[in-house]
Amino acid sequence: MRTHSFDMEKLVGYILVIGVLLSIALITAGLAWGWVETGTLGAHYTVSGMTLSTFLISNLRQLTTAFTYVLLINLGIAALMLTPFVRVLASVLYFAFAEHNWKYTAFTAFVLAVLTYSLFLR
Repeated sequence: MRTHSFDMEKLVGYILVIGVLLSIALITAGLAWGWVETGTLGAHYTVSGMTLSTFLISNLRQLTTAFTYVLLINLGIAALMLTPFVRVLASVLYFAFAEHNWKYTAFTAFVLAVLTYSLFLR
């Protein structure tokens, strides 16, 4: 059994905590800004029929033209949706390059492929 100075469990934990806290901060800031601006708590819009990639691209385009409270909320939602993707990507890299465990690399890469399909292509 090999011992590593690198702790993957801590890295995964940090990825999840940072992703969720970033999402909470962005959404809360966007809601507060919207409340100050409009007097209501919330944003009314639909995202049906959008993949995460089209959602991100449309928001990044908006970022270059106008920074609004809805954009801030959308960035928080995107951060939350990308958190598990980044976690699985980090696991693939860890199993491939640190552990050299090709079986776990293959399983985790399959999960990454399914996540990629469901988030960006479907």
